[in-house]
Amino acid sequence: MNGICAGRVAVVTGAGRGLGRTHALALAAEGAAVVVNDLGTGPGGEGGSADPAHRVAAEIRDRGGRAVAHTGDIATAEGAASLITTALDAFGRLDALVNNAGFVRDRMLVNLDQEDWDAVIRVHLRGHFLPLRQAAAYWRAEAKAGRTPDARVVNTTSGAGLSGSVGQANYAAAKAGIVGLTLVAAAELARYGVQVNAIAPAARTRMTEQVFAGSMAAPPDGTFDAMAPENVSPLVVWLCAAGSAGVTGQVLEADGGRIAVMEGWHPGPISDKGDRWTPAEAGAEVRRLLAGARAARPVYGAGGAP
Repeated sequence: MNGICAGRVAVVTGAGRGLGRTHALALAAEGAAVVVNDLGTGPGGEGGSADPAHRVAAEIRDRGGRAVAHTGDIATAEGAASLITTALDAFGRLDALVNNAGFVRDRMLVNLDQEDWDAVIRVHLRGHFLPLRQAAAYWRAEAKAGRTPDARVVNTTSGAGLSGSVGQANYAAAKAGIVGLTLVAAAELARYGVQVNAIAPAARTRMTEQVFAGSMAAPPDGTFDAMAPENVSPLVVWLCAAGSAGVTGQVLEADGGRIAVMEGWHPGPISDKGDRWTPAEAGAEVRRLLAGARAARPVYGAGGAP
C-alpha cells in the first residue's frame, strides 16, 4: 500500500477500541504494517478478551493492509517483550511504537484506595515504560550494528496530566509521569535514531464518556464531529512517518481540528535577593511574583475549568 508510512512497521497498544483502533486503521491506510495490541479488558481493567485485537487486525487485512494481533499484557516484562518480538517475527522490523493502552478508575482522592491507584499507574505509566524499553533496546542494537533506525515513539498523555482533573488523581499522576518519560526518552534515544513525542488527545471513547457525559455526544449527521477519535489519528500517523524528522521531545494537544504545541514549564517571574530569605520575606515575595505570573490552566472539573 502507498502512503506516508509505506514500508514501515508500527505497534499500537490498546488498539482494540477507541483511539487505539483509529490509530491502527489510519496507520494501515497510510501503508504501515501494524501490530494490534489489546488485552480486551473492560473500562476499568476488568476481565479480558482476545476478540478486540483480532477484530481490528482482521479489519485492516480486509482493507488490503497487513496486520497481526497481540493480546499480551504490555504492563508485564514478558508481555512487552513478546509485543516487540511479534513485530519482528511478523514483519522483520519495527519503526514506530504508539503507546496508547489504558483504563480509568475514577475516585475522589479521599476515596481512592491503593488498588485503584496501583492499577491505573500500572497500565498507563508502566504500560508505556516497558514497551518503550523493549523497543529502545532493539533500536539501540540496530544502531550499534550500523543500521541506524529512523524510529518513532508516540506516547499518550492527557489534559488531566497537564492540568489535573478532579476525581482522577491516579490517572492525572500517571499521565503527568508519561510527559516526564517522554522528555527523558527523547533526550536519551536521539543518538540511536529515535524520536519520542507525546500527544494529549480529547475524543469520545469508553474512558471519557463517564467524565464528560453528554458534552461529547455525537452531533447530527452531516455535522463535523469534533469529538470523533478519528480526528486525532492523522497527527499520530504523521508523527510515526519519516516525514516528521526533527520533531522530538514535544507534547501536542489534539482534538477536533485543533493541534496545539504545549510549551511546558518555563521560569516565570523571578526574584533573587542575593541572600537568604526569612519566611515572612519569602512569603511576601512569592505573593508579589504570583501577581505578575500567567495564571495556570484550571484543573478539569474545578470551578472555571473547561
